[in-house]
Amino acid sequence: MYHDGSDTLRNLDPRAPLVLDTRELGRRPGSQRKKSFSAEAPAELGIEILGVPEGSSIDIDLRLEAVMEGVLVTGTARATLAGECARCLEPIEDTITVDLQELFVYDDPHHAARENELDDEVSRLEGDLIDLEPLLRDAVVLALPFQPLCRDDCPGLCIDCGARLADDPDHRHEAPVDPRWAALGNVAVDPEEAP
Repeated sequence: MYHDGSDTLRNLDPRAPLVLDTRELGRRPGSQRKKSFSAEAPAELGIEILGVPEGSSIDIDLRLEAVMEGVLVTGTARATLAGECARCLEPIEDTITVDLQELFVYDDPHHAARENELDDEVSRLEGDLIDLEPLLRDAVVLALPFQPLCRDDCPGLCIDCGARLADDPDHRHEAPVDPRWAALGNVAVDPEEAP
């Protein structure tokens, strides 16, 4: 296995759900293969309050194309989302479809000098294997809303008592008494002296 310049060498498991074997594609520029499959979602695929539940099914449709530098992967991934509204904390369930596109560069040890010139962020094949997980993670996280809402006009929660305002649109509290004047509330007013 060729070392890509990073401090760690990864060994991909060809049986892992998001690892693809490109041997049948060969290294002939222009050769293509289509691949459609379902895979289990890895852990923590998303953001803190919205993501793809671990172990749920992700439907992936890909086209693998051999090019001079490596293998170009394009396609889509569809999955269900689960999380909570950023304003009212109600559960959210939705679906997401993301576009995938990445060039995975060959790890050719004969071109080590050229490989060292490439950016560390370049995706690489490990032998004939492609790891789709980083590509999928980037696509899903970038497609998720920064603050997911149960609906666009979600009013959120009452700041005083935490009641969900969508359930009670007329929810109100009496105006709070300024603590500096609170002691005056204890002073009894004689009704005969009142103006």
